[in-house]
Amino acid sequence: MALTQTPSQTVGPYFAYGLTSEQYGYDFKSLFGPVLAEPQATGEHIRLSGRVFDGDAVPIPDAMLEIRQADAQGRFVASRAEALASGFRGFGRCGTGTQASRHYWFDTIKPGAAAAGEAPCIDVIVTMRGMLLHAFTRVYFDDEGEANAHDPVLAALPAARRATLIARREAQPGGVAYRFDVHMQGPKETVFFDL
Repeated sequence: MALTQTPSQTVGPYFAYGLTSEQYGYDFKSLFGPVLAEPQATGEHIRLSGRVFDGDAVPIPDAMLEIRQADAQGRFVASRAEALASGFRGFGRCGTGTQASRHYWFDTIKPGAAAAGEAPCIDVIVTMRGMLLHAFTRVYFDDEGEANAHDPVLAALPAARRATLIARREAQPGGVAYRFDVHMQGPKETVFFDL
């Protein structure tokens, strides 16, 4: 009898299937999904989307992204009751394996700056097969040039690398969208933070 690998001997791809089960068509409820803002949430409603690429610029089909962000006033959601009342959750998850283009998407609101001197941003965690630890990064917005120029996190990076954290605004028929691709390796590698 030949011995084969078991799930305990490899890493994933289980994160997206287990943590975004509704997105993948499983019959148990996901705690979080890609919709962070209900229609009644205050602020500019946006869609953040993109793809996660490997070192050969091939879209990764089993990545999962989690995002956390402030609301339009720069405040983080403090309780479930606050999230229900405002229509804004502040946290979401999305896998890359259910769309033909292997992209992720989040329907949310554009965040406000969480503190004086900081630019509006969204914190991102990327998980996928073969990664023992999450990768942490951030999304900033290309139409926040003045705030980005003074943000202490962006200022700490080499100028040539800052662009890897900037989402590009696109007008789309359904509203405002921002495109943010994550490059895990290669010449366009996204800046990741050691947290």
